[in-house]
Amino acid sequence: MTELKRPRLFLDTADRAAWDAWLPTGLFHGITTNPTLLAAAGVPNSLAELKGLSTFAFASGVQEFQAQTWGRTSEALTANGRRIAELDARIVVKVPITREGAIAAAVLKAEGVRITMTAVYAAHQAVTAAALGADYVAPYLGRMNDAGRDGFAEIAAMQEIARGAGSPMRVLVASVRSSDDLVRLGRLGVDTFTFSPAVAAALFAEALTDAAAEAFERAAEG
Repeated sequence: MTELKRPRLFLDTADRAAWDAWLPTGLFHGITTNPTLLAAAGVPNSLAELKGLSTFAFASGVQEFQAQTWGRTSEALTANGRRIAELDARIVVKVPITREGAIAAAVLKAEGVRITMTAVYAAHQAVTAAALGADYVAPYLGRMNDAGRDGFAEIAAMQEIARGAGSPMRVLVASVRSSDDLVRLGRLGVDTFTFSPAVAAALFAEALTDAAAEAFERAAEG
């Protein structure tokens, strides 16, 4: 039997309390983090901390944990990415889509490491990511729009690039600001997103649904 295809959602935070609140919903395939999110959660950017976070995340039922490598040179990006990947086979290493990042990504992919090319702002960068054999390319929707670009058009083009190349690479949309963003991109065939706990809460913020559920309960209670 063919497996039912469904959207792949990630929770974009390093806050364990948020994981406790939202992972039990069963919506999330995984967790995405980066040094900025680690800092926001008060977590040092270190291998030891990433090990602890990933262990907690997998124990909470997610299938993937995405952690970002760091370093100003391709050598440093490669070395740190390799160490991150060695923590657990279910970890996906995020690599900035710079020239140095591309060099590091090429080495890591050759070693069998799964990667996400991140900090993506333009459709042509999806060609780069696909050529590198990336598992994911992560465009920043909200930040593209903030910069005066049409983030929706850029992401739609990225999706077409991946399909046209026959690439299994997923377009992992980040910097999602509202549930309406998911609807608009979902209608274009985009099915992979990472978003904050605030957007997760918005998925359940429907007054008519709440009223109907309350009416069911009142009827059940007689």
